[in-house]
Amino acid sequence: MAQSNQTVSFIGSGRVAHIMLGGWARAKKMPANVVAYDANSVAIAALQAAFPAVKAAALEEAAAADVVFAAVHPPVMGETLDRIAGQLRTDTIVCSLAPKVKLAALKERLGGFSRVVRMNPNAPSIIGHGYNPVAFGEGLPAAARHAFFELLQPLGQMPEVPEDRLETYAVISAMGPTYFGFQFATVDALAQSFGLDPDASRAAMHAMLQGTVDLLFASDVPRQRALDLVPVRPLAESEAEIVGMLQSRIGAMHAKLTS
Repeated sequence: MAQSNQTVSFIGSGRVAHIMLGGWARAKKMPANVVAYDANSVAIAALQAAFPAVKAAALEEAAAADVVFAAVHPPVMGETLDRIAGQLRTDTIVCSLAPKVKLAALKERLGGFSRVVRMNPNAPSIIGHGYNPVAFGEGLPAAARHAFFELLQPLGQMPEVPEDRLETYAVISAMGPTYFGFQFATVDALAQSFGLDPDASRAAMHAMLQGTVDLLFASDVPRQRALDLVPVRPLAESEAEIVGMLQSRIGAMHAKLTS
């Protein structure tokens, strides 16, 4: 499966397809042939508007690609797999982008097809800074795994992890940007309302966030000391409430995905 001329398909053309195609396009590493199937014609039209090279395809054509990304939600994943079972080429790689549906279930619903992968893409993949944990099915040989890594490399990091940790990564790295992104955007908007021009605000926000991440996760400064270095904390009275909300909401989502 030469990457230069391989066909990649998306079954489901929503946000995750936009993220991955955006990352490849930005890196100028777009697969030679991209096809997409979606029962929703509006979704297909939106994907083609963003990426004109994408070809709308029937489900059977999407199933015949070199790499098939099953990008549908868990409730309809089983039905989707049933519909493409028996239509896959023997050398195809099928990658599920959904939580909950395990590798063993993928193989079973595909009629014993064992060249399966699970992956959790996250939003920064659209600019090549993704963190996309992956778990391979035992039936996928080393050469195919290498080819898959090469295909996804432009999107960012792709650590191989135990399958039983994928749902945790889904909650932490895949959904994580939603916990903080709107807050960062709000502070940026406030900075501009206070008089900083957009470029100055973006530079300050980027440096502050990168530095904070490095301080908390890439330094030897003890966590509690790192959190207590700034004497003025405008949100201090709300911190306990925010922490409780994070624990409750994220914990509930993790429980839902792992039940």
